[in-house]
Amino acid sequence: MNIFETFWTYRSYFGTGIQYTLLLAAIGVICGFILGMVISMLRMSRFWLPRFVGTVWVEFLRGTPMLVQLFIIHYGLVSFGIKLTAIESGAITLSLNSSAYLAEVFRAGIQGVDRGQAEAARSLGMSKAMTMRYIILPQAVKSVLPAIGNEFITIIKESSIVSFIGVTDLMYQAQAVTTITYESLKPLLIIAVIYFMMTFTLSKLLGLFERRLNTE
Repeated sequence: MNIFETFWTYRSYFGTGIQYTLLLAAIGVICGFILGMVISMLRMSRFWLPRFVGTVWVEFLRGTPMLVQLFIIHYGLVSFGIKLTAIESGAITLSLNSSAYLAEVFRAGIQGVDRGQAEAARSLGMSKAMTMRYIILPQAVKSVLPAIGNEFITIIKESSIVSFIGVTDLMYQAQAVTTITYESLKPLLIIAVIYFMMTFTLSKLLGLFERRLNTE
């Protein structure tokens, strides 16, 4: 059986893997977006305690392997009576890890907005919260959208670790096909091509979107 026959015979396995991979990546980026925004606000707080919490959050999640984080959430939390399904643990891990990177992206975007705009808004009577919501954040988010897209691509690739806890993503399905066929190379090559097709297509779409933003 050649590689094309292997793919066609077990296409339902790979199709299921694609669905779970994209689902977890989407959840990770969306939740990471929201949480990352909050963490970036903490990082830029005037008070030392929120800044400390935000800094520890970012440095810990960026400085430890995602696989370790996954095992802590899926297996470690059981010690405290918190039992999560494999999908829940995978989604939480990807969301938390993504939030640490997106927090720094947002912080850079916010700090990149001209301070004169904030001063002009304050001179017009807008509060600091209103200035941030209506003036600073819209511009910051627009400027970092390409970086958010790149994070989505990264999460798609890194989501393969959830196979270690039994989530039926692409990596898990490749292992299942290997168990059936006793061939390890072909299933791995198939999912490598699938990963490449997903990330390459998404990167091209992001490039078109970025060029469109630059022309507005």
